[in-house]
Amino acid sequence: MNKKRGRLLACAVAMAVTNFTLLEMPVVHAQTDGAAYNTVADSKAPQTADNNKIIKDAPGVKQEMSDVDKAKKDNAGTKRIDDWQKQRPVEKDLAGTTAQYNGLTVVKVAVTGLKNIPEATVLEALKTKAGGEFSADNVAADRQAIYDTGFFYDNFPAYEVVPEGIKVTYHVLENPILNKVNITGNKEFTEAKIKSLLALEEGKVINTKTVNTDIANVEAEYRKEGYILAKVNNMSMNDDGVLNIDFNEGIVEGYTVKGNDKTKAKVITREMRMKPGDAFNAKLAKRSMQRIYNLGFFQDVNMKLLPGQQNPNNIIIETTVVEKRTGSFGIGAGYSSSDGFIGMVSLSDSNLRGTGDSAKLTYEFGGDSSDDHGYTFSYRHPWLDSKETSLGLRLYDRTYQYDDYNTQGHEIEEYDRSYKGGEISLGRPANEYTTNFVTLKIRDDQYDGHESGLDRSNEQDWINSNFGTTRSITLAHVVDTRDNIYNPSEGSKYSASVEAAGLGGDFSYDKYMLSAQRYFNLGHSHVLALRFNGGYSDSDLPESGRFEIGGQTTLRGYKDDQFKGNNMITGSVEYRFPIVKKVQGALFFDMGDAWEGKSWAWQSVEDSFTLHHSYGIGFQIETPVGPLRLDYGIGEDGGRTHFSVGGTF
Repeated sequence: MNKKRGRLLACAVAMAVTNFTLLEMPVVHAQTDGAAYNTVADSKAPQTADNNKIIKDAPGVKQEMSDVDKAKKDNAGTKRIDDWQKQRPVEKDLAGTTAQYNGLTVVKVAVTGLKNIPEATVLEALKTKAGGEFSADNVAADRQAIYDTGFFYDNFPAYEVVPEGIKVTYHVLENPILNKVNITGNKEFTEAKIKSLLALEEGKVINTKTVNTDIANVEAEYRKEGYILAKVNNMSMNDDGVLNIDFNEGIVEGYTVKGNDKTKAKVITREMRMKPGDAFNAKLAKRSMQRIYNLGFFQDVNMKLLPGQQNPNNIIIETTVVEKRTGSFGIGAGYSSSDGFIGMVSLSDSNLRGTGDSAKLTYEFGGDSSDDHGYTFSYRHPWLDSKETSLGLRLYDRTYQYDDYNTQGHEIEEYDRSYKGGEISLGRPANEYTTNFVTLKIRDDQYDGHESGLDRSNEQDWINSNFGTTRSITLAHVVDTRDNIYNPSEGSKYSASVEAAGLGGDFSYDKYMLSAQRYFNLGHSHVLALRFNGGYSDSDLPESGRFEIGGQTTLRGYKDDQFKGNNMITGSVEYRFPIVKKVQGALFFDMGDAWEGKSWAWQSVEDSFTLHHSYGIGFQIETPVGPLRLDYGIGEDGGRTHFSVGGTF
């Protein structure tokens, strides 16, 4: 046991020590460099600065005169201590007289002042023995050994020279008998929990070694749960044997934000998992930084702790951010022999006016038909109230050419289809990682004309079964523990949802979906990503509601929506590795199928389950507009290249 630590209570037994110095402020830092996102929040716990200060003020043979006198002065006011100080010699006088007796024979060693501790307990700890040679160094070691038993507040030696040699008597002041322990300053830990970590026994002489071990255990438990600044602030023992232990848990006094030129400060501070008045918690600090980064507004996020302004024992959390561009205006154009000229204009901002709201408007036009055009508008307000209720809105009206494929990837028909309507959703967290959503949807799908291939424009039964108005409500339950929602390296995301259609629409069905994603950090920015999706419906789903498999987001190496049906299952394994800064490579294996087994099953759907698979390689590049993903997948009928803005999963 550390000798200085062993004297923690030696001075605190009879006085309240109020010093608190935050010697080391941990810095919590999140660097978003390319595809990697690392958060350092498990900073080294600060040393118990207050305990060391208590030790410094404790009396003892190694203390200077001024320290002992200061300790005596601070102890004044307690009768037991006052009486002791009246008989105790000044420390420098003891040091000046002891050495002159070196070499004398020790005739007798005695201990006086004992009330509850057996003399044998002290004598066994001493180097000075009757019949031995007197040594000033041994006396110094004896005094330290008496302290180290843990039962005594102070001690000093007295000498009597006799013809035969020298008699040595150690005067000791026992610690009081413990009658009660008072705990104050605790908010995060209950008094019962703290006392359960204390081995102190009421009715027995207080032992400073036990106290210090107990305090170390309590502080270790605080650190284990993330409260790395929690420590003993004051400790005192009165004449009635009441031990008062006051904790300082490192209370958050407030926040400051730097670097937020556009983003309003409240958009950042509302993501903090600690509020003013709470104790600082490194785990919650890490989570807070994850939430701030996952807003998508910042390239870099730093957090450091400053001493409080109202109370230096408290802390102020200073968050520094480096903003990135969140607004964009894009114009795109292309040409193909089948579709002709295709154009697109988009306007978006994921941090609208610095409020944290997001909005996006996209307009598409062109193609062989002048009727091919449409818009999609989306808006999200993430904080409707203090319970973090979110609001989402989508409006759309599009007409476009659709290529329908059979399960072999051969085109069945190219036709014009349109859809218009809207969706409104509300989300509310159930806890830190779980959110429940409800979405209302009204959508009208229409078959607008045959272009090429199989002509189904006169198949009225098929059209009536697949095109019309859908009115549905969807309930979703999502558990998301990913460290970085844009490029996760650890954590998971699980979701379960059910969509019930009807509500006066043309279609009535129930649709069930499960999704699971899991990420394993292999070190050095290498990640293993797993994904599973499953869907089921016991009804005939319309074209717009059918599960669709194939393409970059589900089954690479196949055409988009190549497999359709009322049932679906997919799985993916992907190994991701860094190549150069902001460029990530991936090796993947996908498998899955969508199948029907219902009436009106045209060639585009399978009647029974057939597992399809693919494998390939991909690359992801981080850009100011978001990640760009390029994949080459090899399926059962050869390879296919896929490109998208945004990651896969």
